Amino acid sequence: MTYDEAIEWLLSFADFERSGRFQDRPDVAPMLALLERLGNPHLGRTTVHIAGSKGKGSVAAIVTATLGAAGISTAGLYTSPHLYSYCERIQRRCLSWQDLIAEDEFANIVETRVRPGVETIQVEIGERRLVTFDLLTALGFVAFHGTPEQAPVDAQVIEVGLGGRVDSTNVFNWKEIVVITPISLEHTEILGDTIEQIAAEKAAIITRKSAVVMAPQPDKAAERVVRETTASVEPPLIGPHLVDVAQEYAWRRLSHDHRGQRIAIEGPRGTVTAQLPLLGSHQIENAATALACIDAIVSGGAWNLTREDEEFIEGLASVRWPCRIEVLREDPLVIADGAHNRDSARRLAETLVEYFACDRALFVIGCGSDKDVEGLAEELAPLASRVLAVRSEHPRAMAPERIAEAFGRLRADVEIAENVPAAVDSAIAAAGAGALICVAGSLFVAAEARAHVLGLKTAL
Repeated sequence: MTYDEAIEWLLSFADFERSGRFQDRPDVAPMLALLERLGNPHLGRTTVHIAGSKGKGSVAAIVTATLGAAGISTAGLYTSPHLYSYCERIQRRCLSWQDLIAEDEFANIVETRVRPGVETIQVEIGERRLVTFDLLTALGFVAFHGTPEQAPVDAQVIEVGLGGRVDSTNVFNWKEIVVITPISLEHTEILGDTIEQIAAEKAAIITRKSAVVMAPQPDKAAERVVRETTASVEPPLIGPHLVDVAQEYAWRRLSHDHRGQRIAIEGPRGTVTAQLPLLGSHQIENAATALACIDAIVSGGAWNLTREDEEFIEGLASVRWPCRIEVLREDPLVIADGAHNRDSARRLAETLVEYFACDRALFVIGCGSDKDVEGLAEELAPLASRVLAVRSEHPRAMAPERIAEAFGRLRADVEIAENVPAAVDSAIAAAGAGALICVAGSLFVAAEARAHVLGLKTAL
């Protein structure tokens, strides 16, 4: 089986990301049956499980990059979605290197482990069905458990795909660390139409024996649900039961340029000053949440680990998380960001003003068909000198006419462009001295712009 054949087989199952075919399920029994058949590869190592509406990918990347500060030599990172290749979702990392799973290893695990496992449990699960994300998650666990080509990792950082309660990653009776990043309204047709309902879905990854790290919550209702869920499980064996990052840590920006910022984080173990190659005040908050996660691992005491500030600083400086307020070129200034809802758009707008002294920007906007384009427009239109509405190559892309309508209602100057590369080229050609161009709306739109500007090949 080649890599392309492996992807073709994986996409033959229901795939919410590309088709919107969400398969409602009461529990994760089919996923547990598959993992059981594969020898439960998700067990046997330190696990950090991360859910939330905003920042969970950034926190996952920062935690993985800094686990060496706790003495963990090799960590696996499982995250989604990807920018260009499914291999991006499964990474191995230590302080000195970072690798994506190789295409031949990816294909070999699908052919020799995942596909045979699926075929042998079909009768067992009856009318229940596995989905693409189940299979990708199982693949990641097998890779982290170890293969003939790769040794097992010592720890794994697992980002929830959608929600939490019935997500493919919610397969642990207990885990060492649970992280809940900021929660906001999202996927309301699936997770519920109130903050309380959505928070309950996400907080459902909290298990017994877990130390729970709660990032600052902008909505008090979400915070209350996380606290109540944490209090409802039996006391943990490691760490504090709930680490409230907003109460126990403080953070500030010391300086910044277009490529990163120097930050200081104060916590129970003192102050860490470091360089963070991610922009935005929200990324400093994410870094503080990651430090709280490392501190919680060390506080557990189960592995005789210690936290070294030098290694945390080194790991933080090595973080790479593309398309999160990423500067693609300087003249004119072109920024790509995956902001796709009201809250992330608000943070993007705040960062453009605070970090780039932006009063007007030329936006290239493309969205997924299920995104809150009205909320996006309301946050970004006040900064827009002009908006180029585009349809990306993604199969679930929103029609650009709908984007143009949302921004047009707010009296923005809007034009429909042929595609993302054409829109970026048009924006660059029209930009004057000191202009700022920002591509946003969805991660896959930002990824297409990034590939075009940097001359990369995409694999969407």
